[in-house]
Amino acid sequence: MIIMVDEELMDRRQEWYEQAKKDGKLKANPTEDHKAGLKALQNPVRRHILESLGEGKMTFDEVMDKFDLNDVQAKLDLDMLVDTLYIEKEDEETYVITPRGEAFLVNVDLRD
Repeated sequence: MIIMVDEELMDRRQEWYEQAKKDGKLKANPTEDHKAGLKALQNPVRRHILESLGEGKMTFDEVMDKFDLNDVQAKLDLDMLVDTLYIEKEDEETYVITPRGEAFLVNVDLRD
């Protein structure tokens, strides 16, 4: 897992947040943003995908293989995590965790 000093992570998250806001990626209503994030992370597979991306980037095919998903399931789960800004596409096939995703991993115990 990516380990950072909490202050460094919070600075990166704030910088990322301001850029996401500027780019219009955040929902206008923060309550809706939180609801969408909660809905996305209620699913244990999506939490485990996020946790795996905390250890390093993964391709679409790697996610499908690691979590035994078909292409529809993988697309749904990855799109939901992208839409809620916990991960982002680095290129056409590769996904990486965002500072928001990193902050989630630091602050939430993922043990099922």
